[in-house]
Amino acid sequence: MKLPRLLLAMSLFSLLLGSARADALKVGAAAPVVAGMTDAGTKLNLADVYKNNDYTLVWFYPRALTGGCTKQGCSLRDANAELKKHGVAVVGVSNDTVEKQKEFKEKNNFPFPLLADTDKAVVKAFGQSGIAFPSREAYLIDRSGKVVYHDKGQTDKQAEMVLGFLKSKKTS
Repeated sequence: MKLPRLLLAMSLFSLLLGSARADALKVGAAAPVVAGMTDAGTKLNLADVYKNNDYTLVWFYPRALTGGCTKQGCSLRDANAELKKHGVAVVGVSNDTVEKQKEFKEKNNFPFPLLADTDKAVVKAFGQSGIAFPSREAYLIDRSGKVVYHDKGQTDKQAEMVLGFLKSKKTS
């Protein structure tokens, strides 16, 4: 009797996992129109950020105040002046609370907002599963709201990769 129940439970779990993942966002796709709560406790609508900047870099990280996430954020912080020269606004996203995001931002002197995506709406809108932690990814979105660049797994090279892409666009 226990085996059929176990198989039923595993089947349901598998079904839930499979349906929780949205379609992965691809280069050329329209960026999600979604809002989130910032580290300052205010609502930020990403569509407004897209249309008010040449580019918006939305970077996802699993957990605030951890090694790889700190390296990723500090990479973007250290290149912030150069990114701004290219018209890039930066927004970070994880499932951490507003308080944790605020601590992360203050400890590392990040000059950009961090979204506390505790309901995982932003994560899911960008095509991540939302089951556990966000994947380490970054999306560059142009003023029209179209994804023009996407990468995965970057830490201390995050800014370097984005700037390399932007510089290659200017020479092509």
